[in-house]
Amino acid sequence: MKMLNWFVIILGIFGLIGVRVMEEHLFYDPFLDYFHLANKDAPFPDFVWFPLILNYLFRFLLNLILSAVVVHFIFKNKQWTIQAMILMLIVFAITFPLYLYSISTKFEIGYLFSFYMRRFVIQPLILLLIIPLFYYRKHTLSQS
Repeated sequence: MKMLNWFVIILGIFGLIGVRVMEEHLFYDPFLDYFHLANKDAPFPDFVWFPLILNYLFRFLLNLILSAVVVHFIFKNKQWTIQAMILMLIVFAITFPLYLYSISTKFEIGYLFSFYMRRFVIQPLILLLIIPLFYYRKHTLSQS
């Protein structure tokens, strides 16, 4: 059974990697090339709002599901999995409108600020904080 857990965790991680690797083919995101140039003076890309928002939501949903699988099979605690998903939703609910606002102002709010808001929108960065947090929680609960 332990081997199956590790297999599912590894599949979840490879799924997250796959979302990142295949981003150019899976999602409509004209800002991929813009931020890959790492030049704040690059021309602001043309885009269409509705498909852009839908694709960001779809990407977040994929990352959320795969992250929840990883958390669930690491800790085997349904309540913690739900808490992890809620934390990821909260971070997305904060960063997504900020990122959309920065797009609407053509990143006048700041290039680096927009770059990092975008990272929180499209990447499962919060997972890198949740796993150590839950390991610490597990460790402190076992010592009580």
